[in-house]
Amino acid sequence: MKIIIIGAGKVGYYLAENLCKDNHVTIIDKNAAALKKAEENLEVLCIKGSGVSTNVLLEAGVKQTDLLIAVTSTDEINMVCCLTGKKLGAVQTIARIRDYEYAQELSLLKEELDLDMVINPELAAADEIARSMNFSTAMNVESFAKGRVKLIEISITEDMPIAGMRLMDIPNKFSSQILVGVIVRGDDIIIPDGENVIEPGDSIYVIGKSSNIYNFCKLIGKASAKLKNVMIMGGGRIAIYLANLLTEMDMKVKILEIDKQKCIELSELLPDSLIINGDGSDEELLQSENISDMDVFIAMTGMDEENLMSALIAKQNGATKIIAKVSRLNYVNVAKNLGVDSVISPKLITTNKILTYVSRNNVETLHRIIEGKAEIIEFLVERNSKVLNNKLKNIKLPRDVIIATIVRKSEIVIPHGDDVIKEGDRVIVIAKNKNVTELNDIIVSNRGKA
Repeated sequence: MKIIIIGAGKVGYYLAENLCKDNHVTIIDKNAAALKKAEENLEVLCIKGSGVSTNVLLEAGVKQTDLLIAVTSTDEINMVCCLTGKKLGAVQTIARIRDYEYAQELSLLKEELDLDMVINPELAAADEIARSMNFSTAMNVESFAKGRVKLIEISITEDMPIAGMRLMDIPNKFSSQILVGVIVRGDDIIIPDGENVIEPGDSIYVIGKSSNIYNFCKLIGKASAKLKNVMIMGGGRIAIYLANLLTEMDMKVKILEIDKQKCIELSELLPDSLIINGDGSDEELLQSENISDMDVFIAMTGMDEENLMSALIAKQNGATKIIAKVSRLNYVNVAKNLGVDSVISPKLITTNKILTYVSRNNVETLHRIIEGKAEIIEFLVERNSKVLNNKLKNIKLPRDVIIATIVRKSEIVIPHGDDVIKEGDRVIVIAKNKNVTELNDIIVSNRGKA
């Protein structure tokens, strides 16, 4: 596939890094330093110039382009780039549109500009945070099969009954309706089998039906509490989207914003939230605003370091659950090691959504976890799939790949050896360091038929 990416910032670079392995990628940007970094580290073609320019797009080969992705820092430029690109021959276009005012009109914009996909990172991040509120003890929550299947990350402590237990013993003692799909132990990522033992200090990724995961968490002492009081540090776009979502969930929202003018704007946009003008990294301010009574503290200013420090201060002062937004992916593990309960990366969320779209060989959902070192992919099984009507025990999978869940109409199956994949199923696969773009990629060879 021939792809043009307009914008070599953090999202553009990360997209190019993930797409250039299997596609011909061209990056357009006016920033020479950003292009130099991409050119030196990635197998991409770099063109210095404006993505709005017809001449620049023609030089990039827009007439033969399968997909144009506009992820500059300006919504209007992204829209014009996509509109121009489509007129010049790009088959499909994706625009990043972030402004809160545009969010109310995304469906109209998509139609009028003939966009194939619109991505709003802040809205997607807010939605992910809001969804995680249903599993208050989880570090990370992802959704599959249109929300019917959840994947959550849990940190293992010594006092938990599954610490020291083999995975094969979990179904009999706790639940056979969930699957531990990934174990993170220090720098090691393990796609486990039944013999693996869960150790204190591990992070485990558990997949299954929402209600079954909820019951499993309850049995292992990680029951989710009802969250009512939320404090948000930083009044940016994510805060606006999130405050509206949390208010609809009947939560009380308090926003700390250091910019006085922005506080006035937030008061008008969010009449049901309490807006406070102040520095959320000031411990005295947090104490005066009853941080110890907060069920959740969310730090999401534009500075990663400030978010991490403020989150830790909030935790030391009694906030039950802390969430921090980070832009640098190498900060994700740092944050978790410091004790941050959940980390949100709009850049990673954006990339996952676009990669899902680009990968569309029956890929319904794609999430990359652990700094992109593992993938959870949801496939829709079609008639020509090689896995059809084979018992799973007769399908040889590559190392570090597992079939985690089968969704068949209203049924959610944690698969065993005698289970069979049928046409129309949704199959969720977990893979470590593999480029799995279609379901047939996971098959090494078949040893027999059912």
